[in-house]
Amino acid sequence: MNDDTPQPARQPAPQPVRGAAGTAITGLVLVGAAWVARAVWQVRLATTGQPSSGPPDQGNGQHRPLTGLEDAYHIVTTLGDAATLLCAVAFLAWLLRVRDNARALSGQPPRYSGPWVYLGWIVPVMNLWVPRGIVADVHQQSAPGKRLPRAVNWWWGLWLAGMVSGVGLMYTGSTDDIIARAYTDVRPLLVADAAVVGAAVAGVLVVRALTAAQQRPPRPVSAGR
Repeated sequence: MNDDTPQPARQPAPQPVRGAAGTAITGLVLVGAAWVARAVWQVRLATTGQPSSGPPDQGNGQHRPLTGLEDAYHIVTTLGDAATLLCAVAFLAWLLRVRDNARALSGQPPRYSGPWVYLGWIVPVMNLWVPRGIVADVHQQSAPGKRLPRAVNWWWGLWLAGMVSGVGLMYTGSTDDIIARAYTDVRPLLVADAAVVGAAVAGVLVVRALTAAQQRPPRPVSAGR
């Protein structure tokens, strides 16, 4: 006699995450190193002092020739921008993987739909809390009942500080504008750099914590009566 009792849908098995985590951590380390280099060059610019010919941007579309130190800073910032882009790709790939794994482990749908893994970083206002919410949701589903790691709040707080400072990750001015600011008042630049470096360090801890949470042994399946 055939058993026609409907069977519950089988949840997909969690996917390996260590490789994606290692790539994300590498990207975060590169970003931290890149912003340390930016800070070093900004201090060098401030110490050297602005040339008598004035800032690189002379106004009215006129730019004077760059000094060797200023030219080197352009190279440092270009490499830093490239590191940031690579880090973003690697971090989002890891975040998407652990989000899918959290759904497989818990059997519950995520709080935020898939597009928010990407849109949450760029939609105004929403980008103030959605990415942290995704990370917190992943941890809650991966390690139910366990406290959210403190590194998550440090990471997100430092990220916001670097983003909204006007001189950190979201600075929209040109590199020559930053050079001019380094000559006149380097301290806000260094504060923003420190926030970005701190966010990168805390981000490494976040990646490690969530990845470890998904390496726990699977829950034993209770035998039916």
